[in-house]
Formats: sequence, structure tokens, C-alpha cells
Amino acid sequence: MFSYRHAFHAGSHADVLKHLTLIATLRHLMQKPTPLTMVDTHAGAGLYRLDGDYAQTSGEAAGGILRLAGLRQPAGANTLNDALADYLEVIDAFNTEGKDWRIYPGSPFVIHHMMNQAERSSVRDRLKLFELHPTDSKTLEANIAQLEAGRQITVTVQDGFEGLKTLLPPPPALGGSRRALVLMDPSYEIKTDYAKVQAAMQDALRRFPTGVYLVWYPIIARPEAHDLPRRLKTMATQAERPWLHATLSVGAPEADGSEEHGSPERRGLTSSGMFVINPPHSLKPVLEAALPQLLKTLGMGSGKGWQVEAQRS
Repeated sequence: MFSYRHAFHAGSHADVLKHLTLIATLRHLMQKPTPLTMVDTHAGAGLYRLDGDYAQTSGEAAGGILRLAGLRQPAGANTLNDALADYLEVIDAFNTEGKDWRIYPGSPFVIHHMMNQAERSSVRDRLKLFELHPTDSKTLEANIAQLEAGRQITVTVQDGFEGLKTLLPPPPALGGSRRALVLMDPSYEIKTDYAKVQAAMQDALRRFPTGVYLVWYPIIARPEAHDLPRRLKTMATQAERPWLHATLSVGAPEADGSEEHGSPERRGLTSSGMFVINPPHSLKPVLEAALPQLLKTLGMGSGKGWQVEAQRS
């Protein structure tokens, strides 16, 4: 169960969709000056080298974040969607030593970056990270230690599905308000992860129905993958909670003979989705504006497309 390493996939088109959605959600939630408890149930190593062996082996960043690097240039700045520009600025903040992007922040560092911005740094937000992989958890602990964030961030070597139960409902802030955001993006390397996601979301909604829950999942030829969003829709509807479902498919590149030589860009995941329970009302129009521009850059061929659907309670 520990064969999966996110370092192979860091900066892929799936990461782009996940983090674009995460940042847009947090931007809205952080407009309110009350603390947030944020939980990443499968935190990974936290930071990734795009010029390292793992990323170079898979080549997935080349079909994801690195294709977006050109959008930072002045020629495209005036037409760049606000949410996409925001996302690229976050990535840029981790690559201050040169023009080329060599570092990709995982979700823990994306969240901390937003917690640590000037307009938010005085708010006592909390970030809870879970990672079970023996190597990635050690790397995560070392990376987080460099932030010197103290008790603001905690790393627990535990199954995030189980660990989440101890954090909901979140402790009340001054004035009694309770707010929480949970990101759940397991590897899905074993098919039981799909059932675990469903069970964890069911339990989370029972414990804290007003939390904001983000679930990433791969769109692959497996019945469990296609059933998951449908089951989450049913669950949210029965709980009378609003939901949003966004998908991004970059498509399959046209065959040109290089596939037989093992070109990394011709293997692996081509589609993924984000399911959000209790999404901010602003999220749907934000994604509807950003995803077409994203697809224009990342789309590779037949089957490419995007979709955003939502239902209010």
C-alpha cells in the first residue's frame, strides 16, 4: 500500500485542478476574519522538486504546471483569468531564485502560504496534516519544521481517514464560531480508498455538517471511480448540503509514433475531478471562467473538456 509516491505526479494537470479549486475556495473563506481549522488527510511530502528524479521520470509536470509557465509573461497578463493568475502567483512564490519553476508546493504548503499572507497572518488559523507513508511523513515533518510555524501546524503519522474523526467538530474560536475546511485526496492505489472516502465524508457530515469538504479523485476506467461522485451527490443531497462537481480532461495526444518509445506524456491519467460539499457561492463562476482558459493550454487532443455542475441545498 506504500508504493504510491506523489513526487512522481507533482505539478500534473490533476494537481493544477486540485490546487486551483483549493486556492479559490480558501480565498473566499479567508475573507471572513474568524479562524479556520484546515485538514489535509493525505498530505504527502509537502514540497516537490520538478527537476528531481521522480518528476523527471514521470514527465507529468511537463503536461501540467510547466505548460502554464508562459502565461505569467506580460503578453498574456491582461487576459489571464483572475483565479488562474492567483494560482500561478502562489506557485511563483516558491520559485524566487530564478525564472524557471523548479519547486512545486503540495497542498500543505499552498494552505500555509495563504495562512501566512499579511492580511491573514494575524488570524489564528490551524493546519492539521496527516500522512501515513513512512518516507513521505518524515520528509513532510522536515519540510514543515523549516517553516517554524510552531503549534499552528501539526503533522501526525496516521491514516487520515481515521485521524479526521478526532478533529470534527473543530474547536470554537473566540465568539463561538466553528469553521473548517477538509481536503481529502488519497492515492486511490487500492480500490477500497473509494469506499473509505465515502465513509469518511458520511461521518464528517454527521459530525460537522457545515464544514467545507473537498475531495479529489481520478477519472479512470474503474467502476468505483465513476460511482464516487454520484454517491457523494446523493450523500450531500440527503444531508441537505450544497455541492459542486468539477472535472478536467486534458485528452489523449494524437498518435505520432513516439508512444512506442515510452514518451511519458503519452501515459497516465488524463482526467480528474473535484467534488466540494458546502462550496462557496463564488466557486462555480470562478471555475467556469478559469477552466476553459486552463484547457486551452493543457488540452492535448481527443477527449479534452471540462465541466462544472452544482446544486444548492
